Amino acid sequence: MVSKSSEYLWKKNEVFYFRRHVPVDVQKHYERSSIVICLKTKSKPSALRASKSIASKLDDFWFKMRLADLDVPASHLLIKGKPKEAFTSYAPNLSEALSKYCSLKGQGRAALFFKAGKRNVGYVIDHLGDRPIDTYSSADAASFRDSLIARGLNVSSIARIFGTVKAVVNLTIQELGLDCSNAFANIYLPRNVEEKRKPLPVDEIMLIQKTCLEIADERRLLLALISDTGMRLSEALGLVWGDVDLEHQYPHINLVPHLWRPLKTSGSKRLVPLVGVALTAIKLMHQQGVNTQFLFPSYTNAERCNGNSASAALNKWIKAYTKQGVVHSFRHSFRDRLRAAEVNTELTDQLGGWALSSVGQGYGDGHTLAQKHSAMERIVL
Repeated sequence: MVSKSSEYLWKKNEVFYFRRHVPVDVQKHYERSSIVICLKTKSKPSALRASKSIASKLDDFWFKMRLADLDVPASHLLIKGKPKEAFTSYAPNLSEALSKYCSLKGQGRAALFFKAGKRNVGYVIDHLGDRPIDTYSSADAASFRDSLIARGLNVSSIARIFGTVKAVVNLTIQELGLDCSNAFANIYLPRNVEEKRKPLPVDEIMLIQKTCLEIADERRLLLALISDTGMRLSEALGLVWGDVDLEHQYPHINLVPHLWRPLKTSGSKRLVPLVGVALTAIKLMHQQGVNTQFLFPSYTNAERCNGNSASAALNKWIKAYTKQGVVHSFRHSFRDRLRAAEVNTELTDQLGGWALSSVGQGYGDGHTLAQKHSAMERIVL
C-alpha cells in the first residue's frame, strides 16, 4: 500500500523535495539507503502531485525488482539493458501524458481537439512505442520527423503534429515537476515552401455568387454567405439562427463561440454586417423554412462542426468557376476588396476578426455597427 505522498515531501529554501527510505529487501541495488529528488517547485499542490506519481512509480519499480530476484522463466531471452532502462524512469508514459493534457486543457473544447491530440500522439506511439516521456531522445524525435516526411506529409502538417506532442510533454513536465527535457521541443523542421494562396479575381467572385443564388441549396448559400462577409468556413458553419439579427436597422451576425464550434482567437468574436449576396443568402435560407436551430445542419450539430467535409465538397464544386481558388480564397479577396475601398486597417481587422496590429487598436470600444455596415456596403459587387 502506497503511503500518503505528503509524507515524502521535504522543504528546503522554499523548494519541495521528494525523500523516501529504500526498503531493506531492495537496498542492495542502491548506493544509499534513501532517495532524494528535487521537485523544482514551490507549490505544494504541484509537489503533492509529483510526489504521488514518483511514489507510485517506485512501488512498481520495487515490485519488479523483487520479481527480478526470483527465478524468471525465459530470462535469457530478455534484450540486454532493456529491463533496467524501463525500471529507472519515474515519468508517465506518453499515453498517460496525453490523458492529463486532455483533462486539463480540454475543458470547453470541441471534439476535434481530442481527436487531433489522440491522432498526433498516436503517430509517435506507433513509431517509437508508448514509453515514459523522459526516455525519448532527440534522436528518437528526429527519427519520428523523418518517418512523417517519408509518408509524404507536408511541412505544415508535420509542424502541427510536433506542436501537439510538444505541448503534451511540456505540460506533464511542468505539472509533475519532472527533471527532464522535452525531446520533441527543438527538432529541426524543413522550411515550408508551399505556394502562397491567391485571392479570387472579382469576375470569378461575381460568377460564383450569381450561380450560388440560382442553385440556392445549402452548400451554395453557405458559399454565398462567406463571399460577402469574409468569415472563415468554420465560423459560418457553426452559426445558429439565434446569432442572426435580420430585424435590426443594420442586419448582422453576432459571431460568438459555441461548444460545437469555438473561434480561432479572442479577436474572432465580432459583429458581422450582412450586405450584398450574404444578406440575400440569409434571407433565402430563412424563407426556405427553419427546421433546426443550425443554419447548416448537414455539417453541424450540437456536438461538432464538420468543416473538413464542407471544405472538400465546396472546393471540388468551385473548380469549375475559378482557375486556382478555394473556399478560403474568399477571405483573402475580402481583405483586398476592403483595401480597394480604402477602408482603414483598424476597421478591416475588426471586420475580418484578424489579430490587432498595434496595442492602440485595442483601446476604446472600437467602430460602431453603423460604421462597419457602411464600410461593408462599399465592397458589394
